[in-house]
Amino acid sequence: MTGTVLFERAAVLDTAAGELVRGQRVLVRGNEIAEVGPDVEAPEGARVIDLAGRTLMPGLIDCHAHVNAHSADLAGLADESPAYVALKAAKEMREMLHRGFTTVRDPGGADFGLHEAVAQGVAEGPRLYFGGKALSQTGGHGDGRPRGRSVREDHQCCPDLSMVCDGVDEVRRAAREQLRTGAFHVKIMLSGGVASPTDRIDSTQFSFEEIRAIVEEAEAANRYVAGHAYTARAINRGLTAGVRSIEHGNLLDESSLELFLEHDAFLVPTLVTYERMAAEGAEHGLPPASIAKNPIVLDAGLRALELAHNAGVNVCYGSDLLGGMRRHQLQEFAIRGAVLPAAAVIRSATVTAARLLKEEGRLGQVVPGALADLLVVDGDPLADLAVLTDPEANLRLVMQDGEVKADRLGD
Repeated sequence: MTGTVLFERAAVLDTAAGELVRGQRVLVRGNEIAEVGPDVEAPEGARVIDLAGRTLMPGLIDCHAHVNAHSADLAGLADESPAYVALKAAKEMREMLHRGFTTVRDPGGADFGLHEAVAQGVAEGPRLYFGGKALSQTGGHGDGRPRGRSVREDHQCCPDLSMVCDGVDEVRRAAREQLRTGAFHVKIMLSGGVASPTDRIDSTQFSFEEIRAIVEEAEAANRYVAGHAYTARAINRGLTAGVRSIEHGNLLDESSLELFLEHDAFLVPTLVTYERMAAEGAEHGLPPASIAKNPIVLDAGLRALELAHNAGVNVCYGSDLLGGMRRHQLQEFAIRGAVLPAAAVIRSATVTAARLLKEEGRLGQVVPGALADLLVVDGDPLADLAVLTDPEANLRLVMQDGEVKADRLGD
């Protein structure tokens, strides 16, 4: 149940300005933030929570998380029971919420069922912006078949993260199928990847005409296309064709930066996944062929992040962790914090992420009219990002849609 809550003596994190504003009161009415300021009055019957100077900030947004991927052997998911995968996803989503992620975007795998389960309270987890199955060409990043297998199952209920389609007519139909289910975006594979068995990372995938067809279908539905891409060549083809967000982007160059700015597009780096795949990928099911490809993108990621930030590109937070490695979801803050200001890193997981989701003013900020997705943490994240990476020590309260999901203020 939601009600009326007043947080007093709060240090409010202004994510847009990158400032901590102390001595604030924040009134939550129902599932929205009603008022913010030093003199907000507590309505009769309101629950008053004294934060005693602790930081009150918006819930975190992970723009690239695969809630179904309970193993790093992505091809193997296709052979598992959808019920089993869904139950594993529900467990993982609850853990994500208790890390402070009140919203996630799943660019491949999650469907309308998981979205509805969270929205209706059947499962506890982040607000889920799902894309359905990612679209891949034959032999592309989403085609998990080994070289000797010709049969592939693309049924809607198969828990594979992708579907294969070729040619303008097929990709239009595939995009329409995902959009028909209520997908918030359409994910496509613009280049090769690490976790796929038969493609090269430096390949480009889908013809330009196929990419344009998918973009046209998404735009017709007032949605957008997210594109998996590593090399500048693949990134630039996608941006030129109208892809709105580039996932990963580790091998971008100066020409890519110009296109990001020209199209007001978004970059979603996922640096922590390459670090963890190098350290523990094998024990979580990552096949040897993928382990061999991982170093190609691991070393380039930080440089790409710096280039994008310095150029003023819209940068969002992503993790892309698989299987048991998903417990490191918050470590992306520490990796980025080594080269970027803390305010910029926090912005990527709040206000900029909200813009990508087309939820500006509703998510990622503590302002009147925003949804009451709020975290209470000990310490100042602007001074030390480690405040966010250790929830056991520092995360005291999680509120989502005006409901308290975790409360450790009395600890």
